[in-house]
Amino acid sequence: MKNRILFTFILYIFCVLQSNAKTKADTIFAASLQPIGRTLINSQHNLALITSGAHFGFSFKGNECAIYVNITDAGGHNYLQYELDGTYQKRIRIDGSLKEPIIIKTNSAGTHRIWIYKATEATMGALIFSKIAAEGIKNLAVPKLPLIEFIGNSITCGAAADDSEIPCGTGDYQDHHNAYMAYGPRVARALDANFILSSVSGIGVYRTWNRDSPSMPLVYENANFQEKDSLKWDFKTYQPKIVSIALGTNDMSNGDGTARTPFDTVRFVNDYVKFVQLIKSKYPKAQIALLSSPMIKGNSRESLQRCLSRIKAATDASHPADKPVATFFFEPMEPHGCSGHPNVADHQILAEQLKPFFAGLMK
Repeated sequence: MKNRILFTFILYIFCVLQSNAKTKADTIFAASLQPIGRTLINSQHNLALITSGAHFGFSFKGNECAIYVNITDAGGHNYLQYELDGTYQKRIRIDGSLKEPIIIKTNSAGTHRIWIYKATEATMGALIFSKIAAEGIKNLAVPKLPLIEFIGNSITCGAAADDSEIPCGTGDYQDHHNAYMAYGPRVARALDANFILSSVSGIGVYRTWNRDSPSMPLVYENANFQEKDSLKWDFKTYQPKIVSIALGTNDMSNGDGTARTPFDTVRFVNDYVKFVQLIKSKYPKAQIALLSSPMIKGNSRESLQRCLSRIKAATDASHPADKPVATFFFEPMEPHGCSGHPNVADHQILAEQLKPFFAGLMK
């Protein structure tokens, strides 16, 4: 009798240990995820995806996985989006009141690969992940590919691009963000490159679309692109092969009814040159590419292009041993997204224009 009780007890302990081992094997905690983009591990050892398109991947077996994610704004909402087995799926709304994990289901029981992306920009707040749970779950490392950093404004964010669920003119600003479908990530995927988006809606080189501040040079070194952020970004984290800068649309804005001085070409060029110098100090080996704006037409378009040519000339003259700055001038576009922005289909057109340009730089 005693032997039987002892055997039963040992069997119970064995089962408990096996169950705990299985739980650990089937859970990836946030601190061990391998993201790309501006991210951080917070004091609770959770992963915060900060910037547009920041992402991480994992594989698992079976029909579903559970994603434990939340946001800090209890009354707000944000969005993630995901790719399953190489195919883009959809955006998922994350409410501040969310208590249960997000469950992503599949149509088959084999092994699957998922990449999770932040759909919205830094100013919309971070997505905070604590863990991912699924059968046979494993980290996916970021592929060892050349990296392109895309610096820009709302267009680069993919803001106001997606009205497939909530019509333009309704909902909140973040309801129409789709970073995955923005021109930068599309170009990167087409050219087998990694990407990070360093973009802020309304931002310019020396002013915003309807205010004098902040500007991109003022917030670029801050981890979450907030003007008063004390946390600085560690630029040793990545060394991009190409840094693409698409700024100027908001500097040239008429202020949308706000009193505003005329566009100052001298200040724009001088501040832009200084910003390129800042980029070079962070990434000495990177190829710099300056993009114009598809939203600007007529005399303003010609003025912006002349400014970019002057910025290129000044930078090349001061760095004769570096790769010459490259420039790309978009064809004017009639946008179909919300509030005068390109929509998802328009971003595909922009990406098609850009692919040969970036392909040449990649060589």
